[in-house]
Amino acid sequence: MKYIGAIYRPPSEAQSLIIQATVGCNHNRCTFCGSYRDKRFAIRSLQEIREDLADARYMGPVQRVFLADGDALCIPQRKLVEILDAVNEYIPSVERIGIYGNAKNILKKSLEDLVALRERKLGIIYLGVETGDSALLEKICKGATYDQLVEAAQRVKQAGIVLSVTVLLGIGGETGSLKHARETARILTDMDPDYVGALSVILVPGTPLHDEFVRGEFSLPDPFGLIEELRIMIAESSFSHCVFRSNHASNYLPVKATLPADKSAILAAIDRVLSRRDRDSLRPEFLRAL
Repeated sequence: MKYIGAIYRPPSEAQSLIIQATVGCNHNRCTFCGSYRDKRFAIRSLQEIREDLADARYMGPVQRVFLADGDALCIPQRKLVEILDAVNEYIPSVERIGIYGNAKNILKKSLEDLVALRERKLGIIYLGVETGDSALLEKICKGATYDQLVEAAQRVKQAGIVLSVTVLLGIGGETGSLKHARETARILTDMDPDYVGALSVILVPGTPLHDEFVRGEFSLPDPFGLIEELRIMIAESSFSHCVFRSNHASNYLPVKATLPADKSAILAAIDRVLSRRDRDSLRPEFLRAL
């Protein structure tokens, strides 16, 4: 198995076989993200991927595969179909294949394209939303508008593929915190994803957002400000059925809820934390990480 550079995957893919289909991220302009800045984007050859899959045959039965790097859904449809066919050929035990996809690359796939991928066991797409604040989406160079994010979400769901989205606590800074939280609740309602992962911003040296922080142009809410954002996102959003998590290592307060069933209970739990304002009840700073 050959990997180029650091490999990132969603927390839920911890037990998955990671196959690197692309090197880096074809967008790679989000101001907060430093994950792929040391990589020049490239799509790996089908031959290289088949060689990795051949090696994986000796690892025993594999139920889940994740196609890295940052947005492997950008791979042209014909080649992506060939990659999925190869995964199924070499790993017949696979039950689900996962992939990162940004809104623009999802929208480059027709509904029929996505259905064809689902039929080859593409079972989940991870979409970074970050915020529902339209001005903030532009400021952080997300590369998609509010409407494009919603349209992309709807297309994934129409294709019968599970949709998991991430949002970023703190990305609006102190001054934009309330608007960011409320607009993110609104976009989550409009998207109605199957899973939501709320992560907290960690300032990464070398990124434009960190540069803003150094210049005094950006400041993060304090830990309880981030938790207040989390509360607003849960309280003001509406889902058909969604597993909502904030148990990523970047977060001060781990939360796992099924919404709407657990909404009242989880809001009550968050309110107890906010009323006590006890830092000892939160994840210690030294344990927080990307």
